[in-house]
Amino acid sequence: MARVAFSELGGSPADRTALLLRRQGEACRDIGSPLYGDLLERAADDLLAGGPVAAVLRGHLDTRPSSVLALRMLGGAHALALDGRAPGLAAWYPSAGGATDTRPGSPRAWAALRGTLTEHRDEIRTWLARPPQTNEVGRAAALIGGLLYITAQAPLPLRLVEVGASAGLNLRADLFRVPGDSGRYGDPDSPVVLTHGWQVAAPPGSEITVISRTGGDLAPIDPASRLGRLTLSAYVWPDQTQRLARLRGALEVAGRVPADLRAESATATVGRTGLADGTWTVVWHSIFRQYLDDAQRTELAEGIARLGATATPRARFAYLYLEQSRAGGCPVTLVTWPGGHSRVLGTASPHGIPVRWRG
Repeated sequence: MARVAFSELGGSPADRTALLLRRQGEACRDIGSPLYGDLLERAADDLLAGGPVAAVLRGHLDTRPSSVLALRMLGGAHALALDGRAPGLAAWYPSAGGATDTRPGSPRAWAALRGTLTEHRDEIRTWLARPPQTNEVGRAAALIGGLLYITAQAPLPLRLVEVGASAGLNLRADLFRVPGDSGRYGDPDSPVVLTHGWQVAAPPGSEITVISRTGGDLAPIDPASRLGRLTLSAYVWPDQTQRLARLRGALEVAGRVPADLRAESATATVGRTGLADGTWTVVWHSIFRQYLDDAQRTELAEGIARLGATATPRARFAYLYLEQSRAGGCPVTLVTWPGGHSRVLGTASPHGIPVRWRG
């Protein structure tokens, strides 16, 4: 969903939030979830009618748009379905073994969600205080391609650093497979397959060797724990079973490949990062910046600039990110030092797949 400020919206807090629910529903439809598109349209009507959605969202109607309140609420309900505690809703969610017919317009799917919101109101409200941690594995298609561009510039080993890392699944991106429509990458036996990940052009045919993996998040998720796996699965939209399959494959990889994941701010992650001779140090983030306020964005930019200023031809630095643009779309942007050379490598969907490389 495109970034928008509350000041740009008119009406009461309920009117504004209902509009944001509808816009998020449109975004869900656009990137392949007709089920969520329909449910959010109905949720907006229910909010204005003072129904269960209004009770769940009470006290949160002035939450800034970039916090994607709709996905917080739906994530809490999805967790209940996946955990077997909302069987009526699970019956309509393919991710929970339910109906595979997810055509929009079913009053029964909405009735099941509405009943879940009523029965589990207080528990779902606890999800409203946390940012959605999708840890979207599809975004690794952009990361892998970016790393290939980096090593084509100088064939050095990589030290991978992720800010806003959630469970750190994409810190293992080099172990995933991309059978792109343009180019391909990775081990054919990888449990993570990023189907149709690359289009239009292909990244360079260089090699990726990751020698360290570290990241930070304010509330990191343990991918080895039952609660961690449930939380990550809950933020996958229930009619997008391919996304869920990628997540489960990434959880398998994370179980055997360690990564250093710390509870810290983006500023702290960048602040503890230094460059090392004979390597590229790569700082990466994806669909993360929207959760930062202006001061935090400034701190992140200043930290990146400080690292760039210390780069040498032997100790190189790259800043790679996939973020939404006010102009539309999600550019894959790479800045490398020495020199601070910046370029847009391509564009992607918010979930990463497909990446359309510029060549």
